[in-house]
Amino acid sequence: MSTAGPSGQPKHHPLEGFAAPFRQSRAFPYLWLGHLVSFLGSSVTMVILPVLVYSLTGSTTIMGMVMAAYMLPNVIMLPVSGHIVDRYDRVRIMMLADIARFIVMITTAVLSLTGVLSIPLLYGLVACYGLLDGLFQPAYAAVRATVFTPDIRVAANSLTQITTQSVRLIGPALGGLLITHLSAGIGFGIDAFTYLISLICLVYLRRVMMTRLQAAATETDIPAKPAAGTSPAPHWRQDFAEGIHVLRSQPWLWITILAFCFVNICYTGVISVLLPWLFKVHHGWPPYLYGLAVTFSGVGAIAAGLLYGLRPKWNHRGILAYGGALISGAALLLLPFAGTPAAAVTLFAVEGFGLMIFGLIWEISLQELVPKEAFGRVASLDMFGSFALLPVGYILVGWLADQIGGVPTIIIFSGLGLSCVALVLCVPAIRKFQ
Repeated sequence: MSTAGPSGQPKHHPLEGFAAPFRQSRAFPYLWLGHLVSFLGSSVTMVILPVLVYSLTGSTTIMGMVMAAYMLPNVIMLPVSGHIVDRYDRVRIMMLADIARFIVMITTAVLSLTGVLSIPLLYGLVACYGLLDGLFQPAYAAVRATVFTPDIRVAANSLTQITTQSVRLIGPALGGLLITHLSAGIGFGIDAFTYLISLICLVYLRRVMMTRLQAAATETDIPAKPAAGTSPAPHWRQDFAEGIHVLRSQPWLWITILAFCFVNICYTGVISVLLPWLFKVHHGWPPYLYGLAVTFSGVGAIAAGLLYGLRPKWNHRGILAYGGALISGAALLLLPFAGTPAAAVTLFAVEGFGLMIFGLIWEISLQELVPKEAFGRVASLDMFGSFALLPVGYILVGWLADQIGGVPTIIIFSGLGLSCVALVLCVPAIRKFQ
């Protein structure tokens, strides 16, 4: 709703900018809704999975191995997926990945509901899921860079992140309630169903994008073809090298990717392996409290997304981004000392706020700095650099926690991550990034 300002010009409400992606892009609603629904299913699974593993084994080492089984195929796939995404129809790749992920998750649900699911089977299923994620995520990032045009970029990124984090208010709490009162298999089944809804949204997205390509071709008398093309493509290693060349031309990009190769080991290892242990094993709190804590991480992220989306442009983005990473690491460091559920939930919210500030600035900077025709390769390199050592990190965090205890391990890895972020912030190219 608009009102008249002092000069007689319409005065727009600050939140009206979030409606721009829906008004100005026919493709945005389908991409947004498909991702939102599938993320709901994933957020349910990400709460159920660690609780299930700890219920079966009680071992942080096994939990680390399960996360490594997911991440290793993901990392192996990424250098190849960048080549595939930039050479073939990106939306069709996402559709095929959704079909395959549905099959994996419905199989997991059936095995769980029939009491057949075991840790060895879980390793195999999680590995298949990780391989498919390694194909889907670069394709999604590249499509997002195409759909999020400069006139809606900040609003589209902020809105996507806000609504995604809003799902985290529902998904983790739902996951905690499902495994507490029903079963893990029901949660896995819900996750599988969300991929079918995502697939329907992608079918309509592809129609919109093909219509836009055909209209553009008609105006220029050039035959329409998919954005990625199907022409003879160079070897994936050549595409990999070209992606590295794009990154090397931008210090902000390559320094951040290298830094977070280490930071992600510290932060993600603690978040994925040890925080579920802290709630379920160390404190003995019921599963729904862990789901509630993850939910409030989403509350913090929503607050960050709303704050960032209120302005079309921010200065000192390097300091803002790494400041957010510092805030997140500090919250992780303090979590072992939170003796009550309320304190732990509050720190989860602070952690979510910090990571969202960093994530928004990073995504927008990628979309600004990377050419669209190379985005799949660069996105896969970004994910490869960020995730390459995560399998080792998961195993190391789980093993060290079994050796010296979970609380000292959380303190050690959170402190190391904070130190790395602070060190990188001293680099002028990072600190002065605008």
